[in-house]
Amino acid sequence: MTTIGKVAQRAGVSQTTVSHALNHADRVSPEIRERVLKAVEELGYRPNPQAQSLRTGKTNIVALMVPDICNPYYPEIVLSIQTALGEVGLDTLVYNTDVPGGRGANHAADYLRQARRKRVDGVIIADAALFGLHAELKDLGLTGVFIGGLDNGAMDSVGVDNFQAAYRMGQYLIEKGHRRIAHVTGPSHFSFARERKAGFEKALADAGAPVDPSLVFEGSFLSPSGHDAANWLVEKHGNSLPTAAFAASPLMAIGLLAQLYDRKVQVPRDISIAAYDRLSLLDDIRPRLTTVGCAPAALGRAAVAMLRDRLEGRFKGPPRREVIPFELLERESA
Repeated sequence: MTTIGKVAQRAGVSQTTVSHALNHADRVSPEIRERVLKAVEELGYRPNPQAQSLRTGKTNIVALMVPDICNPYYPEIVLSIQTALGEVGLDTLVYNTDVPGGRGANHAADYLRQARRKRVDGVIIADAALFGLHAELKDLGLTGVFIGGLDNGAMDSVGVDNFQAAYRMGQYLIEKGHRRIAHVTGPSHFSFARERKAGFEKALADAGAPVDPSLVFEGSFLSPSGHDAANWLVEKHGNSLPTAAFAASPLMAIGLLAQLYDRKVQVPRDISIAAYDRLSLLDDIRPRLTTVGCAPAALGRAAVAMLRDRLEGRFKGPPRREVIPFELLERESA
């Protein structure tokens, strides 16, 4: 078995120098580091992660908590975070709190305890994964980044301005000539769902075309509630459909499109459909959806950058809030 001692002997340096070359490149000259890396490659040396952890006090593991691993939005975030962390030698430990399954609070509390016990180097939490437990972050004792809105400022956070993005979609639909618009909202117990609802309805009110309460349907963010919303539209308003509908999530919009198709309602001829948020799978949906928001991967990359700033000592100030720009993509559906 190749040891650090054999690497040191091959490179003609001390074991301490090998350790510096592999873990603290700034402490050795480029020439020395090149010799060490050459010896590592020639001998096939692989550092022992347990030994490294004992020596440095770091595990090189970042815990990532998501609310619903079955929702295509979150695997896109996981992939972007795992890729960005892997590029700098950090591993990702993924926890799914299963919010739709009704076990979010119990799982989240348990996973936070596990993250502390495993002594992970940092934690990234995706919005609803910690629903109702934001206060726990104040005493977490871990370097972390929250993806979404975090009112108590317990750690760095990154997100999109839900209100302004939804407001922009409201403006867009008004500009397209729509005045009677249905709104399929997210669950009102989520703050970001309330922000999207408020922003969209403010845009319509500002244009003199406020949302008719009879055209508001509260969904779950998931595709089955999109099916339910389509049935509700046809059964309650079939004789006089609104000219457009805005769904507060892409999955609800997909369910809406599918069920409207089955109910012989054509999009966009009979009704235009728009959605909040972008997903790569939307590229294969026809008609292609008009959306507002940002790609989940952009949030994941930004979260990793903020976490690395902390872990690598580039930033030591109070918790920061970064807002990622949103984009409105006009497609065939609206």
